[in-house]
Amino acid sequence: MIRFVDLPAQYKSIKPEIDRAVLGVLKDCRFILGPRVESFEKKFAKFCGVKHAIGVASGLEALRLPLLALGLGPQDEVIVPASTFIATAIAVSHAGAKLVLADCDRGTGNLDPEAFRRAITPRTKAVIPVHLAGQPANMGAIMKIASERGIPVLEDAAQAAGASYGGKPCGSIGLAGAFSFYPGKNLGAYGDGGAITTDDDELAARLRRLRDYGSDVKYVHVEKGWNARLDALQAAVLEVKLKRLPKWNAVRARHAKRYRELLAGVGDVSFQAPEPRAEHIYHLFCVETTRRDELAAHLKKRGVESVIHYPIPVHLQKAYADLGLEAGSFPNAERRSDRTLSLPMFPELTDAQLRGVAKAVQEFYR
Repeated sequence: MIRFVDLPAQYKSIKPEIDRAVLGVLKDCRFILGPRVESFEKKFAKFCGVKHAIGVASGLEALRLPLLALGLGPQDEVIVPASTFIATAIAVSHAGAKLVLADCDRGTGNLDPEAFRRAITPRTKAVIPVHLAGQPANMGAIMKIASERGIPVLEDAAQAAGASYGGKPCGSIGLAGAFSFYPGKNLGAYGDGGAITTDDDELAARLRRLRDYGSDVKYVHVEKGWNARLDALQAAVLEVKLKRLPKWNAVRARHAKRYRELLAGVGDVSFQAPEPRAEHIYHLFCVETTRRDELAAHLKKRGVESVIHYPIPVHLQKAYADLGLEAGSFPNAERRSDRTLSLPMFPELTDAQLRGVAKAVQEFYR
């Protein structure tokens, strides 16, 4: 069996250091916030090239809290790409704002800047470009449009820890960046976790309050906050992994290059188009094919795990039936949901395993 993501293999490679970090937390019993969270936040902020990183409980909270901090109301609109994990949309809904969807670029799968421009109205108060699969969106065009209209940009960098656009790390380009540390991410915790990055001192201070019951000082609450804190166990694990992340991302890029070489010209397989000026860190390696479901079934029979990201676009989810949008509303997003398949991708993937995946794909088309 070739796993889609082999977390046991990663743990084995760093076991002594992970065990020491976790045992250290268990010994001092400082589980909520505290010095380990602060240490990780400082190092992650430096990694992302920003002044502040605020550890939170999940990627969803990393998206939701900045929107809450902007003080959005029910008539305020937030533009989100139709091709994304539903958390991007749910964050808008939970922040009390109105979700507005825009189609993706057909080649990259990321937010189409012109679709973003067309979706803007006088009520637009934010936009959330998603760095899908680890490839940054076209931030040059998106930031230009947003700047012209005075629209805050919140980067959904859940899949993009270590990616960059124009030499700037993801999470440092817009007003804030939202990261997920879900276990399968390039930088994954051993449970849920997330972080918000920003250079804005005032925003950072409010985010720290919002994640901790609206409190700067224990038992003194200046606003109605939430319990959305990153715990010390996850911070300890993440700090061990963070120093290895650049190497792991580089290995992923080599794996992606090898996949492209082995699968070039095979059947109707195509790849995510490159975004100029972007450094892709390949959280996912996606292929497109009109025979996606058949290929996935064939790979399963050959002992190869694959995953479909994401089979139903946001506007066709039952949860968003209230938007009143039908099939055909966002053709590029719908095309991706019908055709995209993610192949195994993780740093510990061996060349033999990679060739085994490619061979199984080649067999299907023969």
